[in-house]
Amino acid sequence: MANTYTQIHIQVIFAVQNRQSLIKPQWKDELYKYITGIVQSYNHKVLQINGMPDHIHILFGMRPTQSISDLMKKLKQDSSKWINNRGFVNGKFSWQEGYGAFSYSRSHVPKVIKYIANQEEHHKSKTFGEEYLEILKESGIDYDERYILKSIT
Repeated sequence: MANTYTQIHIQVIFAVQNRQSLIKPQWKDELYKYITGIVQSYNHKVLQINGMPDHIHILFGMRPTQSISDLMKKLKQDSSKWINNRGFVNGKFSWQEGYGAFSYSRSHVPKVIKYIANQEEHHKSKTFGEEYLEILKESGIDYDERYILKSIT
């Protein structure tokens, strides 16, 4: 796309099905590398990735050649298949339907990188549900609580 100049920074947040804590420390770094590879295969640039056993945050620089929904569909499908093929969990692994996607100006990128990098520390005082609702509110996103954070079964 000659003569196309963009600066698009997106943080996506998505959870394990039923917010189960299935992402184990033994293989999370390998998962993050795999997910980074998926994002990079579409010419986007991962700036930070981290999460907790029940959810992941990714901040990336996005090229305008693909929609966020198409990228997320591919990312979730391929990473679920990868986890299942390696037998990392008992039963079938899947991501919860939906995701959050939030845009940031260049001046906010260092703060978001630090926030994502410090997930373990951050979640000592705040649950994933509290964090997610806070981000939605800070972003001014209207939401229907019936469709937010499917309860753990």
